[in-house]
Amino acid sequence: MSENILGAFMEEELVSQPAVWQRAVEQARAEQLLPADGQRVAVVGCGTSWFMAQSYAVARESAGKGMTDAFAASEAFLNSNSPDRQYDAVVAITRSGTTTEVLELLGALQGLVPTVAIIGDTSSPIVGLADAVIGLPYADERSVVQTRFATSALVYLLTSLGMDVQQAIDDARDAVSAPVSRELLDAEQFTFLGTGWTVGLAHEAALKMREAVQGWTESYPAMEYRHGPISIAAPGRVTWLFGDQPDGLDKDMEATGALYVRTGKHPLAELARVHKVTLERARSRGLNPDLPRNLTRSVILNASA
Repeated sequence: MSENILGAFMEEELVSQPAVWQRAVEQARAEQLLPADGQRVAVVGCGTSWFMAQSYAVARESAGKGMTDAFAASEAFLNSNSPDRQYDAVVAITRSGTTTEVLELLGALQGLVPTVAIIGDTSSPIVGLADAVIGLPYADERSVVQTRFATSALVYLLTSLGMDVQQAIDDARDAVSAPVSRELLDAEQFTFLGTGWTVGLAHEAALKMREAVQGWTESYPAMEYRHGPISIAAPGRVTWLFGDQPDGLDKDMEATGALYVRTGKHPLAELARVHKVTLERARSRGLNPDLPRNLTRSVILNASA
């Protein structure tokens, strides 16, 4: 694939997701590196990785595996004097392994609490800070806009909980190759909704559209949507649901005239479809999601600045 094509890396990476997810499933089944059932766990990340942390935290706690909280790494005040902030283990998700906030947090936790890092770049500095490393180098990416690393990390985590993601893999094969309708290409605005562990997916879908398309995009827990945000739904705009629908939402959406996307496909496959839609929307606007405006692959802060 030519690097001169807008989003060439993103396209290659998003299309590869079904195969890469299968590898993550097999790896998760072969390893026992995550905190044991019953342990109090904090999951941290930045940006996309924070949203994957949110999804895993809800899924783990819902599965009865133990109390699990998700934090943005910069706001993760862990193992402080508060008894409510004492955790048995911390899991960090980071594609690059160079994100300043994550490195500083794991450094501060050394010797205090066991840590696990899920990373794409297995040569990164975080390897020397975490007590255990789950390496997904086959899911690493060249595009700044993340697709397969984040979803593969979540597939690994969900598999570790005993969730069967085969339907996601099967549904994603079509999702990453299906043509994108003109209605989705031209839409003025997108809102993504989720329930339970898919709320994190909704937030991630919105982030993808903001990063790559520079578009007006919002995201909410689905039950919150009718508490105000539905007021912006209108013809030429899109509301996209991941997971279960709250009672009556379809009828309320019909009255707005907005396009309501609710396919019933596995939520992870729906996120892969959003990746495809995002790529084509970016291309139609002459934007390159491999190098989006104001963004880099990793946020590395200069402490002396």
